[in-house]
Amino acid sequence: MSLFTKIGEYLPSIKKPEKNVSFKNKMIWTVTILVLYFIMSEIYVVGGIPEQMGEFQALQTIMGSEIGTLVTLGIGPIITASIILQLLVGADIIPWDLNNPVDKEKFQNSQKLLAYIFGFVQSFAFVAMGAITPMSGFFGVVVAQLALGSWLIIMMDEVISKWGFHSGVSLFILAGVAKTIFIRLLSPFTMAGELWFLTGGEAPAGALLQFITGTFSATTISGLIFTIIVFLISAYAYNMRVEIPLTFGNVRGFGRKWPLKFLYTSVMPVIFVSAIASNLSLWISLATQRGLELSFNLPFMEEPFYIFGQFTAEAGASYNSLIYYFTTPTNVPQTIWNSITTGTLQFSIPEIIQIFSYTGFYVVLGAVFSVFWMKTSGQDPSSVADQIMNIGMKVPGFRKDKRVIVKILNRYIPALSVLGGAFIGFLAALANFTDAFGTGTGILLAVFISFQLYEEIVKKHMEDMHPALRNFMGSF
Repeated sequence: MSLFTKIGEYLPSIKKPEKNVSFKNKMIWTVTILVLYFIMSEIYVVGGIPEQMGEFQALQTIMGSEIGTLVTLGIGPIITASIILQLLVGADIIPWDLNNPVDKEKFQNSQKLLAYIFGFVQSFAFVAMGAITPMSGFFGVVVAQLALGSWLIIMMDEVISKWGFHSGVSLFILAGVAKTIFIRLLSPFTMAGELWFLTGGEAPAGALLQFITGTFSATTISGLIFTIIVFLISAYAYNMRVEIPLTFGNVRGFGRKWPLKFLYTSVMPVIFVSAIASNLSLWISLATQRGLELSFNLPFMEEPFYIFGQFTAEAGASYNSLIYYFTTPTNVPQTIWNSITTGTLQFSIPEIIQIFSYTGFYVVLGAVFSVFWMKTSGQDPSSVADQIMNIGMKVPGFRKDKRVIVKILNRYIPALSVLGGAFIGFLAALANFTDAFGTGTGILLAVFISFQLYEEIVKKHMEDMHPALRNFMGSF
């Protein structure tokens, strides 16, 4: 890995600010990058024809992408690179201590290089496998445009991380979800892409406009209701926490509580799991279009069972394919309602298995990635103990010793990482069943990212923001 990290040092990089960046300047940089992101999402690549990828709307929302444009790959290369390094470092295959500044820099340089590599590889694969059909003689041109777009996203993420609020990855997800919800609520266009008031009676796509025009359907109502429900559940889950009492070592009678959130590693496990699930669907669909299949016969099935293949963006997955059991079940609310009204179970056996396998996939991988993220992001008991020691606090009734604090934290942090990761995986899977606007996982991520952004602004910039804005932010 030494050569790998060395190459990473020579990649284009954004200079770190020499002093704290003011609220005003962070706002300018953040808004500028987001405007640039939305502009790129409207610029379609020259010489390419995007295929209909309706099955992958969830992928586009969560990855902040728009297939056929310069942001076709979105944050996919960044997330893929992060997943690989998280697994290698978390499993101690690469012996880096991310509390060590030198090893942390190696990790960041390697992640950036991997992201650039995946940006090119995925661009080539998207075009080669048919997600974007190049015109005659434009294959290389289209690949170059997609790769360039992904590399710009990597640089934009670094700009926001160093000069703006939170991180580019999170804000691009938030922007994608917000855009999807806005369109689903307020779009004046019909499904055919025409303005509804010029079509003479066709319903607009926006749910609120459907209510105004009286053209709403049961699906519209359920989608809107579940959007609100998922939002409220996500907001409640975010604020669940365990508090450890601490005291100041040199001042008697004074102390505070150290909060450990139940969802200890926040949204990162869901981002990783969603990326894996969505990319599996995408790659198998594209491979199937090219005729790549792998199957074998099972004694209890009349048809071959496909490990690889039998999944397209147009038709979805067949029940006799492995990927079917790891894709989002559809029409679950409607099927449950039909079962209640008819008094008979409307789910088939493959559909029941799909619900449990999909949920289990999110729960198990959510817990796994939560543990890896805890170890590699400075949230392990030792790192938290250092934070507590640095502000001069200790556990009541014990002497001021890092080993004591670590022992106490070990009772909570590993368990919270596993339980929190499993719970947020379960919550994301359940939310995806609801057909909520912006996808259930998208709303879940948007709520968590919004809370984190608010907390960061309140914690670091209450003093240097405009008084009116300070009063507004402090009222929540």
